[in-house]
Amino acid sequence: MAEWLYEAGIGEARAALVEDGEIVEARIEREGEGPRPGAILHARLVEAGRGGKGALVALDWPGAPHATVTEIPKATSIGASLLVEITRMALRERARDKPARARLAEPGTVVASGPDLRMRIAATGTAVVDLRPTDPDRLEQAGWSELIDCVRTGHWPFAGGALWVDATPAMVLIDIDGEGDALTLAKAGADAAAAVIRRCDIGGSIAIDFPSLPDRAGRQAVDAAVDAALAAPFERTAVNGFGLMQIIRRRERPSLIEQVRLDPVATDAALLLRQAERAVGTGVLTLTARGGVVDHVAAHPDWVEALQNRTGRAVRLAADPAIKGAGHAQ
Repeated sequence: MAEWLYEAGIGEARAALVEDGEIVEARIEREGEGPRPGAILHARLVEAGRGGKGALVALDWPGAPHATVTEIPKATSIGASLLVEITRMALRERARDKPARARLAEPGTVVASGPDLRMRIAATGTAVVDLRPTDPDRLEQAGWSELIDCVRTGHWPFAGGALWVDATPAMVLIDIDGEGDALTLAKAGADAAAAVIRRCDIGGSIAIDFPSLPDRAGRQAVDAAVDAALAAPFERTAVNGFGLMQIIRRRERPSLIEQVRLDPVATDAALLLRQAERAVGTGVLTLTARGGVVDHVAAHPDWVEALQNRTGRAVRLAADPAIKGAGHAQ
């Protein structure tokens, strides 16, 4: 039976859809990622749209982040107050960030923050189990750490081969690697790629590099394998003679790939705090990690206070440049 496992962590909420003991969908939602899709917010026009680009507004949100808005009435003056609905979250990319996207909200719409992760998984109709740090670690039992490691390295083994996955500013690239019969490898890779796309909620533009298949029938068989394995809606090209297929999926928020790979400090800080919540012992709880991770936690004193309240222990932060990864808590 499928069920969602949900954890309201410190600085990060996380959820996993588990089927037959395996994580088939994984989601995280971090503090500070900006307004969520569906949020209704007041905004101020900063720049009118030019050359087909959306207008730029400053949102009534901590830090006054910007968003692009389409179809602003031409008569709208700079500084005008607007009511907008977020349609896509802000996205982090290498060397640049993309602001959120929004549209004008319907008149009379009430200001709201948009559904959070807990609300979204509940809306799927699948049972949700709320986990506590004192409960058995069912997320870990289902393979949470292994999944995060796969995301970090970009290496996803499957029977007969492996995927190499990376996020670029243009698209997510999935390369299928392995030995043996090319068509067999391509079909197995299609199933594995579809599973990773679902597991990590990858949207936008996706390129899959299959083994080259010289015959049209083989390429059509791979097309059919993708159609069978990947849930709609999506659009795709046919596999070309070089083995390349492009897929377009709806994108409302960053994928797990982007969240973990493009913000490693926040990823390690969340893992360290998760470990600290489950640390066994008494007395001072010491969190030891590399300087960047310690600084990130220290910059959020409310996280430290929440950890002290949850564990009943005083918390000490210690930087150690020799430590890699998330560090340790004891």
